[in-house]
Amino acid sequence: MNDLDRHDVLLLTELQRDSRQTVQQLATAAGLSSTPCWKRVKELEARGVIRGYTALVDREQVGLTLCVLAEVNLTRHNEDEVRRFEREVAACPQIVSCYSTTGQADYVIKVLVPDIKAYETFLHETAFKLPGVTHVRSSVVLKEVKAETRLPLAAPAKAKVGRKAR
Repeated sequence: MNDLDRHDVLLLTELQRDSRQTVQQLATAAGLSSTPCWKRVKELEARGVIRGYTALVDREQVGLTLCVLAEVNLTRHNEDEVRRFEREVAACPQIVSCYSTTGQADYVIKVLVPDIKAYETFLHETAFKLPGVTHVRSSVVLKEVKAETRLPLAAPAKAKVGRKAR
């Protein structure tokens, strides 16, 4: 698991639960003292294991009441076309997730907009104009049963040799 030990996994689990904890709170949860805890967090940030910190915003509270999962197919799969498509998707604020997939769709995107009229506008002004798009199949989400942001981290099976608990 990317050379993570038990303390790293405990820290990551706690940070995913609440990233506003103090170093002392994190240290207590991970069984470390404050200075080694702080150093580990900084090391996890430097290694890119921790990519950033954010606030989780309730989409409906900010007016994004419609969630649509759309399957997208491209006409061609040459490198330039794919790069252009992915670049434009990354720049589109309504598309909050995009996955390159196997199966019937080349990509699956998650789109958040205020309502069905806004989604229709998104389709005509954005999705259908993305480079190489030949087909978009939309599924409106009726209810989010689970939308977890935390990764399912498990402690390493064996202690890492040569790695101290700092």
